[in-house]
Amino acid sequence: MKSLNPIVMSGKEVLPLVEGGKGIAVSSGECSGAWAAAGGVATFSGVNADSYDENGNIIPQLYHGRTRKDRHEELVTYGIQGGIAQARIAHDIAGGEGRVHMNVLWEMGGAERILHGVLEGARGLIHGITCGAGMPYRVAQIAADYKVHYYPIISSARAFNALWRRAYHKFADWLGGVVYEDPWLAGGHNGLSNSESPNNPEDPYPRVASLRALMNKMGLNNVPIIMAGGVWHIEDWEHWLDNPEIGPISFQFGTRPLLTRESPISDAWKEKLLTLKKGDVFLNKFSPTGFYSSAVRNDFIRELQGRSERQVTFFNEPVDDHTAAFSMGPRKRDIYLTAENKENAEKWVAQGYTSALKTPSDTMIFVTPEKMKEIRKDQVDCMGCLSQCSFSNWADNETGNNGRKADPRSFCIQKTLQDVIHSTSNVENNLMFAGHGAYRFATDPFYSNGFIPTVKELVDRIMTGR
Repeated sequence: MKSLNPIVMSGKEVLPLVEGGKGIAVSSGECSGAWAAAGGVATFSGVNADSYDENGNIIPQLYHGRTRKDRHEELVTYGIQGGIAQARIAHDIAGGEGRVHMNVLWEMGGAERILHGVLEGARGLIHGITCGAGMPYRVAQIAADYKVHYYPIISSARAFNALWRRAYHKFADWLGGVVYEDPWLAGGHNGLSNSESPNNPEDPYPRVASLRALMNKMGLNNVPIIMAGGVWHIEDWEHWLDNPEIGPISFQFGTRPLLTRESPISDAWKEKLLTLKKGDVFLNKFSPTGFYSSAVRNDFIRELQGRSERQVTFFNEPVDDHTAAFSMGPRKRDIYLTAENKENAEKWVAQGYTSALKTPSDTMIFVTPEKMKEIRKDQVDCMGCLSQCSFSNWADNETGNNGRKADPRSFCIQKTLQDVIHSTSNVENNLMFAGHGAYRFATDPFYSNGFIPTVKELVDRIMTGR
């Protein structure tokens, strides 16, 4: 294999290996610091990161405010404190090696305030900001104000062109790199456009070559592209190295660092990763963000699939073929379904799905009474973790409302992601993000007999090409 040459990122020569910044507390300061210490570019999560008390114990993110806006203020405070705490840990462990970056989702609630708060409170500890999940026009200005580099996460040349023309051309000196995140292969939230099908993946090479051609026209010939999504063995990408069509290139690893000794995820989660098969990670659109996302198919996902499958279109009066009367709710008011859907609804009710919830799509889903109670409670307990949430109808604006009905087909993403990282065993009933290559843990001989490497051992292995 061609040798992997060092690359300059965020003002320092480093290995062309970037740790992907996974949300909540999954990319912690401990694992990220170890990645930087090994000579790469580390990325800790600035999304509701953990903070600690005077005894070093994690402070539970509990909310006491009576209103969503009150709880949102608590969330912003937690986010700033946690981001500063993780930056300090990563910086101390890195010991001056590599680079330390922070990952921020532009669509998270209070994103700009949290970004300002962490960068102010952790001056000199963070070298770069990666930012995706939306169109982060203002991240360039913020990064420049604090004299750190910024790394937008995009999934097409078209998206970068829009960012560059509107804002980034004014702050070109602080553009450290462009992360191309494959929308069909990356874990977490994916940047599929309305014109792209989740079922028709495209080869990343021509898409990245197109991005490079655009960047060269903008005078960004020496700005590296970071390939993210689907990267496992570097030797699979050897034709990208020293390739003028691709230019300066680095590779991001989001899924492989999950299975390291420094990774904060539970042993149960690590064991689950070792058993995945091809297809166990799939694209779905249940996320309250409205984006597609890639997650492990488990009981949590299957329950969401079941909700959407137990769904019917209804009318309050007979319309066209919706003439079959069906009684629902405590008042037993009639709604009108097709004959086929009435038969399905009766079957679901007989199976115990006796509670019906209306959706913004003029449909109705059938769930158990226990699930309906949980959904309602989660919606009421909303703390505004997203800029806009389809599940709770929260919006980070003056009204605290996005003007749409809450959608019971989705879920509280903050609740489940906090639970899955802080629980020691509950991985089947929580959301587990992962890249589509996660099945390779079970087939890669590096992980034979359940071997879990340190971050340093993983980086050394990757540098061999595998």
